[in-house]
Amino acid sequence: MTTARSLLIPPASAGTFHCVQRCVRRAFLCGQDRYTGQSFEHRKHWVEQRIALLAESFAVAIHAYAVMSNHLHLVLQIEPAATGTWSDIDVANRWVRVFPPSEHTEAARVRKRDALLQQPERLAVLRTRLADLSWFMKCLAEPVARAANAEDGCKGRFWEGRFKVQLLCDERALLAAMAYVDLNPIRAGMADALADADHTSIQRRLADIQSPQDLDRPLRPLAGTAAPGIRLGLSLRAYVGLVEWTGVQLRPGKRCALKKDAPGALAHYDACPERWETRVRAIGSGYWRIVGEASELIEVAARMGQRWLKGIGLAKQLAVAS
Repeated sequence: MTTARSLLIPPASAGTFHCVQRCVRRAFLCGQDRYTGQSFEHRKHWVEQRIALLAESFAVAIHAYAVMSNHLHLVLQIEPAATGTWSDIDVANRWVRVFPPSEHTEAARVRKRDALLQQPERLAVLRTRLADLSWFMKCLAEPVARAANAEDGCKGRFWEGRFKVQLLCDERALLAAMAYVDLNPIRAGMADALADADHTSIQRRLADIQSPQDLDRPLRPLAGTAAPGIRLGLSLRAYVGLVEWTGVQLRPGKRCALKKDAPGALAHYDACPERWETRVRAIGSGYWRIVGEASELIEVAARMGQRWLKGIGLAKQLAVAS
């Protein structure tokens, strides 16, 4: 039985989430379709461009993403309180940026913005939507689906009806989710190095480095508004080193026996390096709706009216493992 997402994410609530949106058709979202031989690699650029535009418009911070052949991953933070600092003109401009008029001229955009400014009740609704996770994912998926359908010369559903979402309860959960997402092409055998992991946030971070000093700056969201909430107290250099080391642990057939060589940054998040591989892998299959400590999962399960959630047993095992 499907559970209402509002039980996990109450309306107008802040939070940090790992989202997965999958394509329903056999034809690939992106990349090389093994059935037809046609390449859809350019569609990955559509997704990245749309993420960037939405990050400028919504009350979100983008921590990580990976655009794969038939699905995409996002780690993002929603901060509804940020919309309270926006003027009505800000809200209208942001909405017009997401939903531009059919006539792509500056005059048409101004007319649509001015029309919205004459509707205070409508603006209040839009302000709420610009801090809503479901609306963010809708505004990401729908334009890509329409463009892909037009290119394929077909109609019908392009994405699965519901995207998968995991609530990330703490810094360790956020860091594990970011590493899991950034390592998707490595685990899939599509790349051997982070710099070659195309259409991922880690590749984007590395490409944006202008000098060695950039590596020592605090790790910040890749795009959007840096908001209060979960923060990671490590530098970009420390994050890249941790992801590289984690990739060695997760790479099929290449076990790293040098656990003692785990990056120093890991000690702040997990005193036992042997557990880190399990934590990162669990983002994909060990947890379902929530990633965190057992007590946090139990609390959210009670709020949802459930006695159990997938991941509680794993969280208990990780807490007592030595």
